[in-house]
Amino acid sequence: MQTKKLLIILILVATSLYISFPTSLPVKFSFYKYNVNYVLTRPSLNIRIGSFAFFRSLEVKLGLDLAGGSSLTFEADTSKLIPEDRKEAVDASRDAIERRINLFGVSEAVVRTSKEGDSHKIIVELPGITDTESAISLISQTAQLDFREYTPEKEATPSGLITYQNTISTGFTGSDFKRAKPDFDPQTGNPIIAFETKPESAKKFAEITTRLQNKPLAIFLDQTGISAPIVQNPITNGQGIITGGFTLDEVKSIAKLLNSGALPVSLKRIEQRTTPPTLGAESVKASITAGLVGLVMVILFMTLYYGRLGFIASFALIVYGLLTFAVYKLIPIVLTLPGVAGFILSVGMAVDSNILVFERMKEELRVGKPWLDSMESAFGRAWDSIRDANVATLLTAFILFNPLNLSFLHTSGPIRGFAVTLLLGVVISLFTGLFVTRTLLRVFAKKQT
Repeated sequence: MQTKKLLIILILVATSLYISFPTSLPVKFSFYKYNVNYVLTRPSLNIRIGSFAFFRSLEVKLGLDLAGGSSLTFEADTSKLIPEDRKEAVDASRDAIERRINLFGVSEAVVRTSKEGDSHKIIVELPGITDTESAISLISQTAQLDFREYTPEKEATPSGLITYQNTISTGFTGSDFKRAKPDFDPQTGNPIIAFETKPESAKKFAEITTRLQNKPLAIFLDQTGISAPIVQNPITNGQGIITGGFTLDEVKSIAKLLNSGALPVSLKRIEQRTTPPTLGAESVKASITAGLVGLVMVILFMTLYYGRLGFIASFALIVYGLLTFAVYKLIPIVLTLPGVAGFILSVGMAVDSNILVFERMKEELRVGKPWLDSMESAFGRAWDSIRDANVATLLTAFILFNPLNLSFLHTSGPIRGFAVTLLLGVVISLFTGLFVTRTLLRVFAKKQT
């Protein structure tokens, strides 16, 4: 049984080493007359099993403070909206900005909202981007919602797809649209989008849907197609539904996109900060140094104080570091300076369970119990303390992460970055402390008895 567990540990270590290894590592050295100048490369992770596909580039994702770049803060003007619609409008604008930024080519951009009193803000972080004028121009536009009709003679496509190029505007835009909300078809129970036009635009929409009955009516936001439902019947009362075999998540997403055109908010830039790449590089170097120093100090303490037991715990700590870094790449986690701080803090916490077990084990040995019995008893009796301490830390990390976006808690990205690395660190440290260390001690115990 212990052999199987040891094999699992070795497989995890080998996999973590592969994932953690840099995607490219230059090797340069000279030996007598030979000069070696070679770059070791590791391919991306690309797994395909039937319909299942999983791809990761395995690059380290660095945040703005480590990679350098720009941070933009916009204030949303919600004064013309009723209080019930303000949060939804700001969230929809955030989604529209995120979509535009992705089209801009910044794949690691972070777009988040913040509320201070009655002020709604949208914060955009652009790692690696220092010339932000074009991005600002793109972000500051109001989302353009456009209902368009299909004209195949304008530009035919081989697959017959409806695109922005082969459609023309019907004249019904976001200024005519009132609101949309997720709903369910009373007959089939399938998710649908229920929408409502402005009263003065109901007649215009009735004429359009009468003319396009049994034809597609394409909906574009910022020239990006979000739906192309077939008009089943003329909509004469300004209220209708959009169907299309959507999932509930798709319905919620499309409703938000429609509302971002229906409830536009103008954005005012109130802050712009630029972090030079050199400052980010210095932060990375200092963080790596701090992490290595912390790791070495913990290993030295455990080895000097607990001897062979400490050496085993130190090996488990190295396994913890490899697993954690591999998980960061697989999720992937965008590492920021507070996130690195959370990881460094979790390095020290990773041996907490080992210390509790080892101290309890020393007490069991003092009363004359055999080594193996003392070890098993120590793990059993120390579990209550280990569980309580880690549950408290997990609850703290959960509150700091604030997944429900509660307004009375922190919603800032740096704090959430710290929380997520701390949370992952605690979970992985429990695994290495209770599974890896215990398995190694059981294997080691055979030599003691």
